[in-house]
Amino acid sequence: IMYTAKDYSKLIGMEGFSETILKNHFNLYQGYVTNTNKIIGMLSQMVTEDRAGTPEWAELKRRMGGEFNGMRLHEYYFENLGGKAPLNKQGKLGKKLAEDFGSYETWEKAFKAVGSMRGVGWAVLYQDTTNGKLINFWINEHDVGHPAGCNPILILDVFEHAFMIDYGLKRADYITAFFKNIDWKTAESRLK
Repeated sequence: IMYTAKDYSKLIGMEGFSETILKNHFNLYQGYVTNTNKIIGMLSQMVTEDRAGTPEWAELKRRMGGEFNGMRLHEYYFENLGGKAPLNKQGKLGKKLAEDFGSYETWEKAFKAVGSMRGVGWAVLYQDTTNGKLINFWINEHDVGHPAGCNPILILDVFEHAFMIDYGLKRADYITAFFKNIDWKTAESRLK
């Protein structure tokens, strides 16, 4: 086993997130960890058996990105939750958001708009490592649309499993709850 599911049970009791939705979400995440390990094992076995390059091997290689990123994006998401304090606008991240978006408020409005787009996926604040600029992205699938050379700073899961049990179709209410629970210190620690 290469990867072990992390324990995020400390998030239970977080305002705006029921125990039911969090436990379901943790189980989904654990499935990504399990499947990532399974695929790694199967690929390794196929190489040992001289089956690398076969259609079956290639299909597993293609699936690897979805499982691995499903695992990793959930880890980033859970880790940037559980905060109680607002963003320190005079801190490194607060100043960077104001510099790159004009103001924190402008960034927040834009990020919430990305998270509110029709469809399922992820809203991600990335930092372009080539120039340091912050950019909001919509990621449709776990393994599609990630900007190469960029570092994830803040992750918002907007697949239905993240909010429908608690909020039904009211995604905006879920996003409001998300913003009340951001661990800004964790997000700021991801800045390069």
